[in-house]
Amino acid sequence: MRLHLLALNPTDSVTEGFLPAAARLGLTVTLLTDRPDAHRHAYARHTARGGEALPPLDVVPCDVRDFREVIGAACGLGRPDAVFTNSDHLQTQAALAADYLGLPGKDWRAAFTAKNKAQLRRALAASGLDTVRSAELPPDADPVALAGAAEVPYPCVLKPREGVASEDVVLARDARELADRCREIRAHRPGEALVVEEYLPGPLHTLETLGDGTALHAYAAFRTTLSPLPHFVEERLDLLPAPPRPHSDQVLAQLTALGIGFGVCHTEYVAQSDRARIIEVNYRAIGDRCDLALAQALDFPLFEHVLRTHLGEPLPAELGARADGRVRIEYVCAERGGTLTAAPGASDTERNGVRLVYRPLREPGEKHPHYRTNRDYLGVLRATGTDQDRIDRTVAEFLAARRWEIG
Repeated sequence: MRLHLLALNPTDSVTEGFLPAAARLGLTVTLLTDRPDAHRHAYARHTARGGEALPPLDVVPCDVRDFREVIGAACGLGRPDAVFTNSDHLQTQAALAADYLGLPGKDWRAAFTAKNKAQLRRALAASGLDTVRSAELPPDADPVALAGAAEVPYPCVLKPREGVASEDVVLARDARELADRCREIRAHRPGEALVVEEYLPGPLHTLETLGDGTALHAYAAFRTTLSPLPHFVEERLDLLPAPPRPHSDQVLAQLTALGIGFGVCHTEYVAQSDRARIIEVNYRAIGDRCDLALAQALDFPLFEHVLRTHLGEPLPAELGARADGRVRIEYVCAERGGTLTAAPGASDTERNGVRLVYRPLREPGEKHPHYRTNRDYLGVLRATGTDQDRIDRTVAEFLAARRWEIG
């Protein structure tokens, strides 16, 4: 059986998660990408480091952002058994290609709605389940017009309409600050539409779901710790013992109203008393190594389940995830720009029933500005086990014993 996989840059989710899962399922993979050399290098490095076996793999250059090119390439290569992507940017293209080829896949309308933050707000409001006041600034509009949008109260949140990873997401406290932030973002993102919406205070959570078009499972939920305002950088995630109710039920209802229920999805929401307010919907697996940690801690075939849905197989009534697994993800963030002069290398250890996996995301000698996004991550530490107190102590000891220096 053959899988067509769409990708932009290489990611850990694909290299260490989905591709090894494809190998375990006996799939042959055609990777369609606009960055073929980067993928060949990533997979060669993965193999050289003793990573899990990858499936038979053909890397094919393709302008994957253009659904017409994707469909044309897929037809020219021969009809596959599944089309899949874990990229935020390529969900609509993959869904359209799967639909054209008559294969199982996501509804392209739902994929588009999830990606387009302005349309997401309109769709949620139309469903009657939640209304967040928002306004959209088209690429050629004056930022002053957005600052004067009377329906959005201050403080408010400004973000790119189709952005990812908290990049250029910022809190604005008044109209002047909003107009200034708009101009700053426009300076390095020309031609991009922006969205401003009311700020939703409260604890931030995630809901991780997996569906086959009929059943929709909420299989995990995290509590997220963010950087200080006005930016929204994720610094830590803690797996909750179970998706909290009634919030998880409300999020599931909103996802269903959006037409989202096939494959894997990562949703972020704020808990306001007994009310769940969706921040954004990412119609793919949770990233930054959290998906790898979940598969390990919950001891279930997450990546295989996802691929099987795209092959047309129904999910089992029970996904098989253990209930006592615990996860803590800690991101080491650069507090300023400069050159990384000292940092620990990769490690994989187990101590007192806690498994620690640390992966550097920058190498010594790399120079970067201060992004105030997850591009400031110097490394990521994932800790898994069954005792949260032990996990917290072990993480604290690991971080205290190591140094990250920026010159």
